[in-house]
Amino acid sequence: MPELRLEGVTKYFKVERHKRMAVQDIDLTVRQGEFVFLNGSSGAGKSTILRLLGGDLSPDRGAAYLDNVNMNRYFGPFQYRLRRTFGYVWQDTRLIRKRTIYDNLYLAAQSGGLRKRSAESVEKALSLVGMLGVQENYPAELSIGQVRRVELARALVCSPPILLIDELTANLDDDSIWDLMHLLHELNQRGTTIIMATHASRYVNIMRRRVVTLIDGRLAGDVRNGRYAQTGPRKITFQKGTKRRR
Repeated sequence: MPELRLEGVTKYFKVERHKRMAVQDIDLTVRQGEFVFLNGSSGAGKSTILRLLGGDLSPDRGAAYLDNVNMNRYFGPFQYRLRRTFGYVWQDTRLIRKRTIYDNLYLAAQSGGLRKRSAESVEKALSLVGMLGVQENYPAELSIGQVRRVELARALVCSPPILLIDELTANLDDDSIWDLMHLLHELNQRGTTIIMATHASRYVNIMRRRVVTLIDGRLAGDVRNGRYAQTGPRKITFQKGTKRRR
């Protein structure tokens, strides 16, 4: 399974005629099988980090690596590997409103290269998130919680080794959030790497996984078994295959 690494990464976005720094000088390694929460206020850079880790954005400085290969080199046919490596759940829904749930997931399976097993993969993904029976529904016919589950199923349809999740729990009630956290825990126990940006502080504190905290685009904390937005001296760094805490 793959490892992700950001080395000295800085990313700017153009706002009108000016450049705005989104993240700056980020060094971050996520190893296979980890469960990482990204914390920080709105605008701290969480979504940008997810997009950089998934190869959806290229850094302006520094480099993003997938298994020691700079992702800037994944062009042409190599982009296929990126599509099969990552499952994405973004803040804004990516479901096509005029397509049924089955069609939405089927198209995702097809674009991921599952030509002969697309129908089987759709059923498996919906079953995994507890949403079998909604195949013929349209997104507008589902509740917010159901839509978020379907979006997670869409991310899982090609069985990616890494899930990148941006605010999956926003606007959900406590029961729905806990059900999704339990599901993510089960997926992680089976070996899926999960990197999740969230403001669900209560559940981050309960689960006590690795917590990476961003403040104004900079890495402010990286703590194992951490609490929500925890900062301080216990940052985690990885060097040459060893784990060192400083």
